[in-house]
Amino acid sequence: MAVLKVPVTPDDHIQGNEDAPVTVVEYGDYECPHCGIAYYIVKSLQKQYGRLLRLVFRNFPLAELHPHAESAAEAAEFAADYGRFWDMHDGIYENQQRLGTPLLFELATLLDLPATALRRVLMTQGYATKIGYDFPAGVRSGVNGTLHFS
Repeated sequence: MAVLKVPVTPDDHIQGNEDAPVTVVEYGDYECPHCGIAYYIVKSLQKQYGRLLRLVFRNFPLAELHPHAESAAEAAEFAADYGRFWDMHDGIYENQQRLGTPLLFELATLLDLPATALRRVLMTQGYATKIGYDFPAGVRSGVNGTLHFS
């Protein structure tokens, strides 16, 4: 496990108690099979430890290995603007075997997110700056691939 060089801020995606004694920062790729397995383990740990555990998710898409990773990160960031980040995040991981544009639109519909706006985001990489911030933050913390926790 690497040492976190970029501290957790309100701009991060955070789930759990702010005063939790343990904070886990995940640098994840929505198409990474190891991240997909870890998703269920993390959910179990959250259930087991409740208020003692805080989870932070940061994007670390490895586009050269996973062609759908960046669009999935874009869709999750898009959902965040509507207060639905964790719903999209969970939906993507729970359907990782079907990851692709059709799934992202299906999830957007289930979450009552505007499909036209999502299409525009995916075409223009509207959240590239946000996603691009997470990536070098991970590199600074010693992340060189996924799955990675700090």
